[in-house]
Amino acid sequence: MKVLPVNRRSLLALSAALLVPRAAVAEASDDAFLDEIERASFRFFWDQAAPATGQVKDRARAEGADTYKASSIAATGFGLTALCIADRRGWLAPSEIRDRVRVTLRFVYESLAQVHGFFFHFVDMHSGERLWKCELSSIDTALLLCGVLTCRQHFASDSEIPLLAARIYERVDWPWMLNGGETLSMGWMPESGFLKARWDHYCELMMLYLLGMGSPTHPLKASAWSAWRRPQVSFFEENYISGAPTLFTHQYSHAWFDFRKRRDAYADYFENSVKATRAHQKFCVSQGYSEDLWGVSASDSPNGYVAWGGPPAEGPIDGSVVPCAAGGSIPFLPEETIRVLRRCRAQGWCRYSFVDAFNPRTGWRNLDVLGIDLGITMLMAENHRSGFVWDTFMKNPEVWRGMQMAGFVAVG
Repeated sequence: MKVLPVNRRSLLALSAALLVPRAAVAEASDDAFLDEIERASFRFFWDQAAPATGQVKDRARAEGADTYKASSIAATGFGLTALCIADRRGWLAPSEIRDRVRVTLRFVYESLAQVHGFFFHFVDMHSGERLWKCELSSIDTALLLCGVLTCRQHFASDSEIPLLAARIYERVDWPWMLNGGETLSMGWMPESGFLKARWDHYCELMMLYLLGMGSPTHPLKASAWSAWRRPQVSFFEENYISGAPTLFTHQYSHAWFDFRKRRDAYADYFENSVKATRAHQKFCVSQGYSEDLWGVSASDSPNGYVAWGGPPAEGPIDGSVVPCAAGGSIPFLPEETIRVLRRCRAQGWCRYSFVDAFNPRTGWRNLDVLGIDLGITMLMAENHRSGFVWDTFMKNPEVWRGMQMAGFVAVG
């Protein structure tokens, strides 16, 4: 087990922060507060999708007007799930939402460039053309598929949506992405072939393997689940599996797959994310953050996009706060993360809920929001409130097939 170093000053800072009393303030209920966050986040997924294709912008200006045209397939996957939440909550007319879902799935199936069922990471939101010579992305395809399969079940009575969703999923040739190896490649380039990097250690990869193993057409073998490593980390008495210090790696698969009270031969992954989130909170406090305002994950920064986080420290930790770090962990530490989001509400709020990042020390505030960061916060807020995304996504029989092949059993 890898034990991450701490110093005496960090320990003293952590102890002091945990002893500071919090003032009682009259506030809206947690449910009303999370509803506000979700509604504002959904506004992004509705406003910033191309009406003719349904493809969602990778990013947008925090207050709306911009000329960005790049869509990420991951943001579209979050957006499809956001449409299901909005339909359940009655935020728009059902006919409008169903029409948008149909448009999106038709475009993905009929017009979006794909190779062996996998899609390019970034595309033009209007034409679907590949942008910036980006890779055919295995993990981003999985994020898109999670949204597709959520729609398949939520709109199960529709005459077209379930059929399109099944065709998109069943077209994916998972063994092809193995490229002769035991673990999946991170992607493929038309110019140079498969990327050398592989999904070979714990991170957000669980969705990728479970979707592949559950496929009814081109499945991965059950042995793929044991092919990736599960590094052990210890920090401030929190012992857990972690393959990267960025917090989103403990969140993304959990947005759709319900790992609660289930485990495989290696871990209870929901409890693992609880421990990882708690370790991240302690890490942030050891870096000078307060107990009520902490959290960094991959996001924008004053110097561009950064994959920062910890423990151990990665990136130039400068006091910036990334709201989706807490937002994506709401089900893991509800009291602590909602308290952080209330503080973020005062300093980082915008038309689409939270700006991607801000720094309370320097006054810097990001001008943009990112679809995947709004998405993980919205989905996890809804899961905490109702379990809706979990309950809907888990109705897919292929999901259960994948988890059974991985050896998941009920616990508790």
